[in-house]
Amino acid sequence: MSTTTVVHLLRHGEVHNPDGILYGRLPEFHLSENGTEMAVLAAEWLAGRDIAALYSSPLDRAKETAQAVADEFGVSIRLDERLIEAGNTFQGMTLSSRSVRDPQVLRRLYNPFRPSWGEPYSRIVARMVDVIKVVRKEAWGREAVCVSHQLPIWMARRAAEKKRLWHRPDRRQCNLASVTSLTFEEHRLVSVGYAEPAADLYRRSGPLVPGA
Repeated sequence: MSTTTVVHLLRHGEVHNPDGILYGRLPEFHLSENGTEMAVLAAEWLAGRDIAALYSSPLDRAKETAQAVADEFGVSIRLDERLIEAGNTFQGMTLSSRSVRDPQVLRRLYNPFRPSWGEPYSRIVARMVDVIKVVRKEAWGREAVCVSHQLPIWMARRAAEKKRLWHRPDRRQCNLASVTSLTFEEHRLVSVGYAEPAADLYRRSGPLVPGA
């Protein structure tokens, strides 16, 4: 019989960000109270699974989300830079629909396929594939959780499904505290699943500001 291994890509919960800053890789952006509840719901959704490894992006919001999983399963968190948020030249800015009229913004939007305003999609895929392979090997025959961010998870999924990498950011299926599950038979990906354990809490959230 072939060996089945599952790698769950868990997006962090809601971030406390009252000023609506595009926080990217900035430190000191922590989960809100709602975000902490989201993390707990995600951990409870995973309960009963055979989780052998837990990896996390080193950013605060990801580590705090991973802690809920660590508490649920009694496993330690291993930080990995490859799971970090995508680089973005708009980091630290507050953007709105009117921002597209700003010459300082417009000059960075010349190539949506790379994209010109941030880390290349191909580079994000490469690092996510690298870490998924490492985690799959460690959790061989069992399951693992990697806590990351919306764009890296979405890129990993699009690559897994052999879809083009450029896309409309507003159409990403990777909501807060969602779980994208990659199931492998030996080394072959056989299915991609998606769940939103914290969906009931989304209505509490105001307008969301993506990390990248």
